[in-house]
Amino acid sequence: MRRRLINSTLAVVLVVIAVFGVSLVFVETRTIKTGAQESVQSEAVRLMSVVGGRLVGGERVSGNMLREQITADYARVEVPGRRAIELGERPAGDVIEAAVTGEEGERITVQESADTVSREIGRTVLIILAVSLLAVLAAVLLAVRQARRLTAPLTDLVDTAERLGSGDPRPRHRRYGVPELDRVADVLDSSAERIGRMLTAERRLAADASHQLRTPLTALSMRLEEISATDDPATVKEEAAIALSQVERLTDVVQRLLTNARDPRTGSAVAFDVDEVVKQQVEEWRPAYRSEGRAIVCSGKKGLRAVATPGAVAQVLAALVENSLMHGAGPVALRIRVTGNQAVIEVTDAGPGVSPELGSRVFERAVSGRNSTGIGLAVARDLAEADGGRLELLQQRPPVFALFLSREWDQHPDG
Repeated sequence: MRRRLINSTLAVVLVVIAVFGVSLVFVETRTIKTGAQESVQSEAVRLMSVVGGRLVGGERVSGNMLREQITADYARVEVPGRRAIELGERPAGDVIEAAVTGEEGERITVQESADTVSREIGRTVLIILAVSLLAVLAAVLLAVRQARRLTAPLTDLVDTAERLGSGDPRPRHRRYGVPELDRVADVLDSSAERIGRMLTAERRLAADASHQLRTPLTALSMRLEEISATDDPATVKEEAAIALSQVERLTDVVQRLLTNARDPRTGSAVAFDVDEVVKQQVEEWRPAYRSEGRAIVCSGKKGLRAVATPGAVAQVLAALVENSLMHGAGPVALRIRVTGNQAVIEVTDAGPGVSPELGSRVFERAVSGRNSTGIGLAVARDLAEADGGRLELLQQRPPVFALFLSREWDQHPDG
């Protein structure tokens, strides 16, 4: 492309120089020839005025006197009845000639060598050629500069597109001073930002799914192990029913993760019984706590109804209960209470709690004080906020996490 730009620019300049240069040479040649002819004619008229003035005054016209007046190469003065006077040397070759006849019959002929005109024309042509050459050189330099200005950004944009294709979505934020190229750069940067957000969302979804599905799958595996270890049909039926319920919750977890990945603000809030969700979590986690020699209990106000997504609330509680199982100590208590027009579910244990340096950052991603992933609480907070609720750390030691949910609108505040 660079070569094509240079060649096209140079071709345009050469055409312009050819058209205007030839025209200029033609005009200048005619101007020089006309000027030379007018100069000879003026010389002849001037000599005629000198000769005529002396003849009218009755003075003698001599060659010595006229020789001081002539500036041309050659002049011939012819006066009737007198010998012709020749001044200068008659030029050889082509000449420029002018003749003037006076009132007394006198005639003056002036000649100038055409070589002077030819030399003047030659100098003019050389000047025009030199200017044309400089114009060509300037055009080449300008074409090279312009080609670099256009091709370098294009090469850079190609590199940017290749980086996007190779999975590097960082925007370059480079602009080139060319509106069309800057628009392409804007589009590529916007695409890079969108691709970066998509990749971030995909990585986040993968991390969240890995973390959130681990616990339901573990619980489901435990139920299936209990089914395989018993021969009692009633127990098998009961455990199978619980396993099916866990599969439904697992499906809800997956759907919720996908929905939250597309738009974290999207919720499917409905009115539900807080007791049922809390009870389901206590029953699901009791075997895991029993195996650790710990207890999980629930208390507080009964019969509350809140507005949120039950599956999301279950996931938030599961994250808090799992967090207490991994990092806490002693029994874990889930307490339900009311504050204003909100239902609050508190999760607390007797463990060391949250260190002061992590207190304000405990819900940030990848922030953990005990070598965990740092994802669970961050996902739980996002899930709570997606339904208009909020998740807070009310107390660091012993730890008290609280999930605030809007109560069903038709409930009396005093419940």
